[in-house]
This record gives sequence, structure tokens and C-alpha cells, in this order.
Amino acid sequence: MINSIADNSFLNSLSIQTQQEEEAAAAEASGNELGQTAFLELMITQMENQDPLSPQENSEFIAQLAQFSSVEGLERLNTNFDSFTSSFISNQALQASSLVGRSVSVPSSKAELVEGSVVGGTIELPASTTEMSMGIYNSQGTLVEQIPMGAQSAGDVVFRWDGNRIEINGELSSWESDDPITSGEFTFEVIATQNGEPEQLATALTANVNSVTSDATGQLVLNLSGLGAVSINDVKQFN
Repeated sequence: MINSIADNSFLNSLSIQTQQEEEAAAAEASGNELGQTAFLELMITQMENQDPLSPQENSEFIAQLAQFSSVEGLERLNTNFDSFTSSFISNQALQASSLVGRSVSVPSSKAELVEGSVVGGTIELPASTTEMSMGIYNSQGTLVEQIPMGAQSAGDVVFRWDGNRIEINGELSSWESDDPITSGEFTFEVIATQNGEPEQLATALTANVNSVTSDATGQLVLNLSGLGAVSINDVKQFN
């Protein structure tokens, strides 16, 4: 009789073990994403169906509780991290909203001249040059100004143009427009002699911030006058 009970217990143990292995395989196939409720239900079922002649060891039970605690802790950590991320993005957006109405400098060859204001920018000059000039084109692609900028030393060349005069590195140039421009969207093309050859240089121009939004990844995007959407990471300078 004892042998019969032992045999039945052994078969039950095998059945339970097989069931547990199948459940474990299914959990692994689904990406090992086992929720707290499912975890507890599985552990309770295992305890209810354990072999009374060979009950679960305390160490095994404690190990399962530790696993549950680890799962619960990770879920809480994920929840707290998501909350922190959301709060950080909201705070970042709030701070960025203070940029509305101000101007920023971004890598670009296009800028908008608003009546009564100026277009400012920086020209990246790799090496000193004996001659540099700036061509300004309107929205139709027509050259409207050709401004001589003379010899310049290597480094950043800063300029401010108001449609009539130009200031270069803080000094007002003697050049003056024959037909002053009041407003519009323009493209700036700067050419300098480098190693005896003409070379077009990179420019960073100023633009007013009209609004601030965020993309699908939470990245802040500035909507700039005359340029459209630009990532805040592309801003070279906040003016």
C-alpha cells in the first residue's frame, strides 16, 4: 500500500514537474515577461500540488520569494524611471518654452530678415584668407547683394546685416547697399580664397524661435522663423 502511494506520488511529481517545465518554456518563448499575478498563481499552484511525502524545501521557497521580490522591484523601478523620464521631458519643455521670442544660431545658409531687425551669423573660416565675399540671394534665387568682406583671419567671422549695411567682427564696413532691403527670406553664400582656390564656407545664422514642440522620441524641436523645425541639439548658440 505504501509502495502504491509512493508510486502515485512519484507520478504526480512527474506530472507537476512536466507541467512546470511547459509553463516555464511558454514564459521564456513570450520573452520571459511574467507578471506579478501570474507569478503568484504559479507558485501557489505548485505549493498546492506538491508531493506531501516530499514537500518543497524552505530554501526553494525562499528562492522563489526572492525571485518574486526581484520581479516586483524591477517593475517598480521601471515605473519610477518612466515617471522620472516624463517629468524630465516636461521640465525640459518648460525651460525651452522660455526661448520663444528669442533668437538662436543654427547651421544654415538661410535666414529671414524682419523689417527693423538684422540677420546675424557666423562664418567658419578654416584658414586665413586674403579675400572673402558674401552673396545674398532672394527667395527666387536671384542675387540681390554681393558684399566684399576683405581679408580675414582663420576662425569664426561674425557678421550682422540689416539690409543696408554690414558689420564684420564688431566693425561697421564701409560697404553700403545701392538698393536697401527691408525684409524677406534670403540665402547666404560665402566664398573665400583657400590655398589659391575659391571655397564656399559653412555658415551658422540667427533665427527667431516661434514655438517649441517635441517629437515622438521626446526630443525638443524649435520652430524657427524662416527655417522651420530644427532639433534643439543643432543649436550652436542661444542669443
